[in-house]
Amino acid sequence: MTRARPLSDKDIDRLSERIGHVFANRDRVVRALTHSSSHNARGGNYERLEFLGDRVLGLCIAQMLFNDFKSASEGELSVRLNQLVSAQTCAAVADDLGMHEFIRTGSDIKSVTGKRMASVRADVMEALIAAIYLDGGLEAARGFITRNWSTRARDQHAARRDAKTELQEWAHARSGVTPSYRVLDRSGPDHDPQFTVRVEIEDLEPETGISRSKRTAEQEAATKMLKREGVWPSETAE
Repeated sequence: MTRARPLSDKDIDRLSERIGHVFANRDRVVRALTHSSSHNARGGNYERLEFLGDRVLGLCIAQMLFNDFKSASEGELSVRLNQLVSAQTCAAVADDLGMHEFIRTGSDIKSVTGKRMASVRADVMEALIAAIYLDGGLEAARGFITRNWSTRARDQHAARRDAKTELQEWAHARSGVTPSYRVLDRSGPDHDPQFTVRVEIEDLEPETGISRSKRTAEQEAATKMLKREGVWPSETAE
């Protein structure tokens, strides 16, 4: 459910209990949960915090992988890192924590649940990490990340390359060609765009992906083609 009213102290208390961190600066966590479309965004939205949180998440995940996978090569560590800091993983963590209950958006956004708004939930998760980091320091942020990412880090699929990389290497091995991506459509307001992207490989039927960002739409299109061609089994490909 999209929240139009400001977050109350009770809301923040409930969020703090859920994520395991009590905020000394409540204004900062409110900002981390505010989308630019919200009429309450006059106090600031999550975009700057998202920038910082992305870097904090990357550092903590990199150290986690370095410590836990002592025999892994640099290449494997990089693949795991990219998967774990991806928008898809951040959105999944947000969903596990029920973050949609706290996100504030404008009235033109009906809901932040569902696949199309996954990038918003991912952005909020990164902003929340930044809020925890600024409020409690690196160890507080690391504790939150460890609690919510460690199980995912051990998952075998965390070592799988991203869909675009996998599709490119498969296409090169198959016929020596490179997949091409084309934006078919961009719709929606600036704060909530929707991209439709087509991936094409010579001699194959194209596939399309639809998402709030061009990059994610490309990944979705590549994933569909990998599944369809049997490169990624449907029951494990995401």
